[in-house]
Amino acid sequence: MSTRESRLKDTAIRLSEATAADFFALLKPRVMALAVFTAFVGLVVAPGAMNPVIAVIAIGAIAIGAGAAGALNMWYDADIDALMSRTSKRPVPSGRVTPGEALGFGLVLSALSVMTLGVLVGWLAASLLAFTIFFYIVIYTMWLKRSTPQNIVIGGAAGALPPVIGWAAATGAVGVESLILFLIIFLWTPPHFWALALFKVGDYAAAGIPMMPNVAGPASTRRQILAYALLLAPVGVLPWLFGFASGYYGIASAALGAGFIWHSWKVLAASETELKPAKALFAYSILYLFAIFAALLADTIAMRALIPTGV
Repeated sequence: MSTRESRLKDTAIRLSEATAADFFALLKPRVMALAVFTAFVGLVVAPGAMNPVIAVIAIGAIAIGAGAAGALNMWYDADIDALMSRTSKRPVPSGRVTPGEALGFGLVLSALSVMTLGVLVGWLAASLLAFTIFFYIVIYTMWLKRSTPQNIVIGGAAGALPPVIGWAAATGAVGVESLILFLIIFLWTPPHFWALALFKVGDYAAAGIPMMPNVAGPASTRRQILAYALLLAPVGVLPWLFGFASGYYGIASAALGAGFIWHSWKVLAASETELKPAKALFAYSILYLFAIFAALLADTIAMRALIPTGV
């Protein structure tokens, strides 16, 4: 009997003593917060005015959907999570929540989020949310993650969709602008996770996950990180070039992109045993994504505040 089958059988005869905090941890709150923030930016940047109550419902549904995906990911990945120091204390591998509880929790939240978004906001946004959950769990978690070093490259599409969902919730359509926001996150994802993989290579090897450093080697990974940084930096400026952000955003995004390239170059120039640059890039990449979306949000709010006065 496999480890997964044994765990599921055990679930049928016992319930855990999990606390509310354990179930909250299943939602992957840090990942959920980033998804909610980028979805909120997509919703605010979208043209037109949206009823504030509907907007709150939309963001709440997206948050629940993102949390549901996290719970389902923890359910399926409990076996490999138990083998990695970074994830071994998660609720399922630590035994605080049973696999069956995590599965049921994730499925209920998935259905609740999609139906709420569809009935109260719009079915295009709800369909995109459903596709995002499906892609993250089935395509990425169940298939790509354990089978190819391109797992993060392809699977990154799931994490890049929240601003598109937010835009669709506000407009009932998918605009070119929202696809640019998608592209920023899509190109950001590989260097962000490969930087982590460079200093967590032992964890991924122990779990049998074919991350790029384990398959292609650290040197190739470092080169690919820089290549993605060189693609990401100009894409980050596109909101200004396409006219839905001002020159102030353009300057801020260009500076942030230059910082990403600089950190990536430091990673490339470092020796294979020098991990500090990879850790610095990982930290900067989180700052980059938050800052560039925060800059776009602030820029949009400022421009709309100035337009009525004719400034």
